[in-house]
Amino acid sequence: MSQADFQAASPVSRRNQSADVIAPDGSDIRLLIDQQHGAGRASLCEVTLAAGGVSRPVWHRTVEEIWYVLAGHGRVWRSPEDENLESEQIVDVGPGDAVVIPTGWRFQFSAEASEEIQFLCYTSPPWLDPDEAVLVDSGGLGNGTV
Repeated sequence: MSQADFQAASPVSRRNQSADVIAPDGSDIRLLIDQQHGAGRASLCEVTLAAGGVSRPVWHRTVEEIWYVLAGHGRVWRSPEDENLESEQIVDVGPGDAVVIPTGWRFQFSAEASEEIQFLCYTSPPWLDPDEAVLVDSGGLGNGTV
């Protein structure tokens, strides 16, 4: 992005009340920061999954993500691309927890039955390709419900 493009970019983003898009994993996405705000190497969105929801398992071709849980409780399953079952992980998460989703790792997440889960998702490089997420046959949290 050139300096002129950066200076013309909107300096502030406002969160939309409703989702901007549904992610390939089935979660609701609210876009917060991307190229139109001057970000050239990363993006930021808010992810929400309804109470009791289980995302569809996916992996990303090029992006790494860092999640920061804002509200709710849930579980995150992640597994290296080599599918070594000894390396897969399932962790419980709640407000204040952060998780890395490395490039190429399969992952899936769920929300507790009593509350939605909401987290910030920092993505680097920025999400640009609609084919970035690839669905996988199965995940460590069972079948997706969304």
